[in-house]
Amino acid sequence: MENFPESSSKGTKRRRNEDSDAGNTSSLEDDLTFTDTSVALRIMRAQFPHIQKSLRRDKVLRLFKLNTGQDDHAVMFLDDYLNQIDRVVKRMEGKKVEEYEVFGWLKTHVLDSKLETGIEHQELCSLLSLGGKVKDSHISVLINAGVLTRQLIDPNMYWFSIPNIGSHLKGIVQGRKEIISLLSRRRYKEMMLSSLEKKRLRTSPLDVRFHLRDLIGSGHLRTDQAPTGLIIRVSKD
Repeated sequence: MENFPESSSKGTKRRRNEDSDAGNTSSLEDDLTFTDTSVALRIMRAQFPHIQKSLRRDKVLRLFKLNTGQDDHAVMFLDDYLNQIDRVVKRMEGKKVEEYEVFGWLKTHVLDSKLETGIEHQELCSLLSLGGKVKDSHISVLINAGVLTRQLIDPNMYWFSIPNIGSHLKGIVQGRKEIISLLSRRRYKEMMLSSLEKKRLRTSPLDVRFHLRDLIGSGHLRTDQAPTGLIIRVSKD
């Protein structure tokens, strides 16, 4: 997924450069058209797990489990994530300062060594205790700040989460439904990409091209090359 939160100056500069490059492309079609689309996508799918694990081990990226779907994850630069936590701490200044120390413990002793998307309660407390005496209120602070969320299936497990991501998750879900509904109402459940990417979504603040990449990558939509350009179709069940 694309970056959601505000970023550090380093991350902002990096994304400005990327956005500038993206501005040179007038259509998402350039990103999706290959000599053999199926082969190209299979190659990328095969390569991605190896790249992902390497970047996670090198602590460049961090992976987060999302509640928008069983296999939905977000990828975020680690420096942007740490900066987002710092912003949360700054907004909470002046309230129970003695408990804010837990954010420092989390960054130093938990995030630096725990690279998975989730963590068990006992392990979390054990790692946090390397920074100081852990109380239940420390865990509550992390949950209220949006840095941790409880797993519904197992209350002793937590997901690491991105603060202030709620509105974006809502936009992802609603944007998916809006695009699928739009295509499903058409006779052949398809539309030219050049026309579809010009649509303004009513239910999501995210760019329609973000949703198209999301839906194509998840298999809900598929692409077919036509003489007039790329066609987006609803995948058959």
